[in-house]
Amino acid sequence: MRVVAGNRKGMPLKAITGNTTRPTTDKVKESIFNMIGPFFDGGTAVDLFAGSGGLGIETLSRGAAHALFIEKDARAFQVLQENIKKCRYEEISELFRTDAMRAVKALLKRDIVIDYLFVDPPYHKKEYYDLVETLVEGGKLSKDAIIMCEHSREVTLPERYGVFNLVRQEVYGSTIISIYRHVEEEGEIV
Repeated sequence: MRVVAGNRKGMPLKAITGNTTRPTTDKVKESIFNMIGPFFDGGTAVDLFAGSGGLGIETLSRGAAHALFIEKDARAFQVLQENIKKCRYEEISELFRTDAMRAVKALLKRDIVIDYLFVDPPYHKKEYYDLVETLVEGGKLSKDAIIMCEHSREVTLPERYGVFNLVRQEVYGSTIISIYRHVEEEGEIV
């Protein structure tokens, strides 16, 4: 695992051993950012099931100003901390070792606007994708926000979360990447 592009391009990232998490491969990560970026001019990212932090760190490397990383698993959280420190992103990162549902409740109470939301829960926990709707309904996403959901072929996500429509899906083996954006008029991405 490594940072694919940006100011930390090529930086190796520590991966988590075992089967408690499922790191996004560099190839899939590169494809994700080709779909949503590839580079950013500021903004806040939330990596809701951060694991080792690959997606959030990649977003920072590509120009996001700030990122929040949510991870419940103790071993994954330790690796996440190490990767943030290695990339020297401590000043622009917030790390929370908590359940995603609890984290979303806390986010709803904060004065925060999310520009990039990454949702990659354990595939058998379909209910976690409902957290996207909770954040949208809570007014926590910017008008130009991008929502990226990684899920298995067995999981069918809705065509829209509030004003955010499914604009693209790509299949990588047994994994599907679904991208949502705010679309005002037919076919016009805002």
